[in-house]
Amino acid sequence: MPLVANSDLPAFERLRKEGETIIPRDVALHQDIREMHIGLLNMMPDAALAATERQFFRLIGESNQIAQFYLHPFTLTEIQRSLEANHYVERYYQTFEQIQAEGLDALIITGANITQPQLSLEPFWEPLIKVIGWAYENVTSTLCSCLATHAVLDFRYGQKRRRLSSKRWGVYSHRVVDRSHPLVRGVNTRFDVPHSRFNEISRDQFEAAGLHVLAESEKGGAHLAVSEDLFRIVFCQGHPEYDSISLLKEYKREVLRFAAGQRDHYPPFPENYFSPKIQAILEEYQEQLIIAQDKDLPLPPLPEHLIVDYLDNTWHDTAEAIINNWMGNVYQITHSDRKKPFMEDTDPNDPLGLRQPA
Repeated sequence: MPLVANSDLPAFERLRKEGETIIPRDVALHQDIREMHIGLLNMMPDAALAATERQFFRLIGESNQIAQFYLHPFTLTEIQRSLEANHYVERYYQTFEQIQAEGLDALIITGANITQPQLSLEPFWEPLIKVIGWAYENVTSTLCSCLATHAVLDFRYGQKRRRLSSKRWGVYSHRVVDRSHPLVRGVNTRFDVPHSRFNEISRDQFEAAGLHVLAESEKGGAHLAVSEDLFRIVFCQGHPEYDSISLLKEYKREVLRFAAGQRDHYPPFPENYFSPKIQAILEEYQEQLIIAQDKDLPLPPLPEHLIVDYLDNTWHDTAEAIINNWMGNVYQITHSDRKKPFMEDTDPNDPLGLRQPA
């Protein structure tokens, strides 16, 4: 179903040019179709702000439920941004106070750039807790991505993330461990998900918190889980929203950090992402870059034009299916008044009627 261009946010025009169905607000108002209002708490750093909008908006817009999707991006003022990014936020984003006043049917919370050794030391920690607490009482379901998952497990369940011995970076195969849950209905029993993180919450930690794991990876760890009520909070440790080029951009950033002397070793390849042909191209580029450094010559540009068309996306269809299931279930139980999370006959402790009697 279509996304409604309910603001001048550039993401709508960019997605329209990519072939997504975007309808103007004045047209939407004349259609007799149910509205759904989805919030996006975008905590990503400036360089990834707009790309993250498009990634999640695309997944929402491609879900096929009978609804018009209104997207409401907002962020936290405590996240330090450039002057340009602040102007962008002021122009296109809502405030959390506006979100609270108007209400939401569902909420997505992104990851964030971490600068402190503990999450509780981050300047956005207390504001984030406030948003999540409000959402649990007022929003039908909240989807937490990567860092947001770690934050909720920390402050709500007392499970602190653990540092990995090395960065978990690449595309990993996952297995559905509960095929009966509505979120994974119709999803392949094995599917890929990109990961990019230095920390993790283990499956044992999810289960110790009384949460329910739906999909995990032998190498990537637990990825998809739900809260004890089996729906009101959805946890993702990976990045199913990533574009085909997202890991390439991260790899390029690490190469540039190496070239600038900000990291000691040349970055490894993200696992299971580059084909042998692409790896050969990048290994040749590495040699050229090191030679240029040794001879104090201008650094050659990364040959992205030789790479982009050969990157495979092996995760988007599954991500789309899971988001489709999520939106469909929100649609079934959310109240027509967006300030109320559930219809009157819905049990907040078992919104989908999935829990077994004690």
